[in-house]
Amino acid sequence: YARDTGLTHEEWRAALDFLNRSAAISNASRSEFTLLSDVLGLSSLVDLLAASPGATEGSVLGPFHSRGSPWVESGASLIKGNPGEPVLLRGRVTDTQGVPIPAATVDFWQNADNGLYWQLDSSQPQDNLRCQLRVRPDATFELMVIRPRPYMVPTDGPIGDLLRVSHRDAWRPAHYHVIVEAPGYRTLVTEIFDAEDPYVAQDAVFGVRDSLVADFKPGDDPAVREKYQLAGAYRVVDCPVKLAPAS
Repeated sequence: YARDTGLTHEEWRAALDFLNRSAAISNASRSEFTLLSDVLGLSSLVDLLAASPGATEGSVLGPFHSRGSPWVESGASLIKGNPGEPVLLRGRVTDTQGVPIPAATVDFWQNADNGLYWQLDSSQPQDNLRCQLRVRPDATFELMVIRPRPYMVPTDGPIGDLLRVSHRDAWRPAHYHVIVEAPGYRTLVTEIFDAEDPYVAQDAVFGVRDSLVADFKPGDDPAVREKYQLAGAYRVVDCPVKLAPAS
């Protein structure tokens, strides 16, 4: 690369400075290198190369995943004191042939109604809008969450400089993150996007797949409103998941 481009000392020092600044701004809850991989499209390319026929498509992990989310029962509400439009997220985990996988677990996280994840908002508790759960014996799962919001990827570090100098948009469309795992199956890291989001066609990190864009349908079941103590309307998002065998 250096030979092909005639790399100068100034350019070489600038690249080292970029990497040093990426390391300096990274910490236990923020990975600037993950964000760099995302905005370059490398993360999505790795996802596409690893795709399994018939399985749910993968998408980027993102820089805000944290291990150790609290465990909840399927059917829990994560809304607590969060403002935002209630959404019933539900799905079933099967193999590529449609056979249920009752041993599956789901790791879920999303941003708050102000567009921020807890890592970027000191007013949010660390476990805000994130959890882990085990699917029910019939392999279904259900969570009451809020409608996610579009947001800009962090631009206060070197990745922001990269986006600005290349005249790139920093917006991500609204989405949920999920990691689905089960013994004997390939781990799925993916996202669920809001079909009505204005940025769904111009994701800054190239994470959108047509199959991962979901309709947020109006919900009208009185039993759901009673169960989750909802005063008004809510939305429903169906999230069927198909896992590929580990082999």
